Amino acid sequence: MTAPRWLSDDEQQTWRSLLVVLTRLDEALDRQLQRDAGMPHAYYMILVMLSEADGRSLRMSDLSAMTNYSQSRLSHAAARLEERGWIRRERSPADKRGSVAVLTDAGFAALAEAAPGHVEEVRRRVFDPLTGDEAGRLHAICEKILAAL
Repeated sequence: MTAPRWLSDDEQQTWRSLLVVLTRLDEALDRQLQRDAGMPHAYYMILVMLSEADGRSLRMSDLSAMTNYSQSRLSHAAARLEERGWIRRERSPADKRGSVAVLTDAGFAALAEAAPGHVEEVRRRVFDPLTGDEAGRLHAICEKILAAL
């Protein structure tokens, strides 16, 4: 058995900083969307994924994978979004067993209304503190980490 590859002091500080950044950023984005658009960040992400899909619809299983939400969490969120009239769920035309989430016109309108404030919050919290070069490096770093995941 090989010995654990413990983090150096610098690596430990970087790791802890990353955890704090991810947690605080998600909280800040969630607060802004709740305050300004009456929706949590999770709902916003579902609406975004549907808005970018062909026909503004996705299989629930694909949407679950894209948002990294469990089937249960996604189903609960979809039920709340259906109550608001922002999405509807239909049987999959391909196999009749799965279901498809479809973004409604009302859901698209809610997303379009929420987007400017959300983008401004992302800009303020992530990009304004960075130079263009730093933003480019951050993108490259994120891509490397994603590739390892």
